[in-house]
Amino acid sequence: MNNPKTINHFPSGIVRIPASKSLSHRAVICAGLAAIGGDGQSHLNQLGDSEDIRATLSCMETLGAQFANKGDETLVRKNIKPSNATTLIMDCGESGSTLRFLLPIAALQDKSFDFIGHGRLMKRPLEIYERLFTQKNVFYEKHDHKLSVKGPLTAGEFRLAGNVSSQFVSGLLLALPLLDMDSQIILDTPLESAAYVKLTLDVMRHFDVNILNTNSENYFIPGGQHYKAKKYQVEGDYSQAAFFLAAGALGCSVSCADMQTESHQGDAAIISLLEKMGAEITWQDGILTASSKKLSAIDINVSEIPDLVPVLAVLCSIAEGTSHITGAGRLRMKESDRLHAMSTELTKLGAKVTEGLDSLEITGTPWLEGGAVDAHGDHRIAMAMAVAAIRCKNPVTLTGWQHVNKSYPDFWEDFEKEIAI
Repeated sequence: MNNPKTINHFPSGIVRIPASKSLSHRAVICAGLAAIGGDGQSHLNQLGDSEDIRATLSCMETLGAQFANKGDETLVRKNIKPSNATTLIMDCGESGSTLRFLLPIAALQDKSFDFIGHGRLMKRPLEIYERLFTQKNVFYEKHDHKLSVKGPLTAGEFRLAGNVSSQFVSGLLLALPLLDMDSQIILDTPLESAAYVKLTLDVMRHFDVNILNTNSENYFIPGGQHYKAKKYQVEGDYSQAAFFLAAGALGCSVSCADMQTESHQGDAAIISLLEKMGAEITWQDGILTASSKKLSAIDINVSEIPDLVPVLAVLCSIAEGTSHITGAGRLRMKESDRLHAMSTELTKLGAKVTEGLDSLEITGTPWLEGGAVDAHGDHRIAMAMAVAAIRCKNPVTLTGWQHVNKSYPDFWEDFEKEIAI
């Protein structure tokens, strides 16, 4: 499994993009909370399948939900035999969303929880919760790969920074409506990745939980609310489609199916960014295609779209001129240090990259050389290297190719063979 993979086949035809991981996490949690609260059975259509989503499913089952697959539909109901263990184990894998979304939800209860993390998960920023939970007299104790909490969390005012991760805001938004009393979230710094918080509010609203007087710095959360069982269709993931749209812009005849033209996903920005670089975007019968004869350099602040940086860096390495990717400091605390990983691996391939504290400067060249690269244990780095191989003169061999399982288990199958609907 750890043997390097030679990337020498590239996508063509129509790829059915998997369901949005961001929306899948939120739908699983909201539907699970509806079931645990006794409101009946939800139906989730086209739920994403990946290691991260499985982690959220597993943790919600620990909390008392039950999930059953029926074709493309996932049925969500209450588990009539919940665990009676003294301490409940929440294995989050390497999923930051799972950990940060579910910590406040677990803290609502007068029970002990041990959250388990793998890889770099417990090294990613969590201090915001430590401070807030301590203020609310919630037990919080962190070790290398384990974080223990015991509530109950109480309602009130929650002040936090908005520029560390929007996942802290989303986690609190998901949990606080279940308290009897009202709460308020106040951000002391501007919110970055605001589109992800909007996705959280959208999904919560679908399950009949509402936040009042919302803006980017202040959220008023009425207490005493309950999630209601619903049917929910998960749309295709623009974070994953971006790799195939980039492949199209680099010369592959590939299109993306199962995408929504009107989407609140922040990474739908890949469409306007590709157009700005000179690519042509077309929609036909629900099929999204990118194509280009030549790409031009771009200057882009990625504070709102951090997950697009790996694929954008690849595009910039081919584009004519010098591109500047800025506002990317948070990428150093993802599954890998993504700024350093992309700088290192693109340089190995022959790209001209200068790494800054929170930026990349990339001077494009029509063709990269190729060679041996590493995924740095990161699914998005692995997929970005696959796209880079399209414009390499020589073969690319990738170590760590299997890390795509974190978000897109079928990536290599989709990337390396002709696909038709």
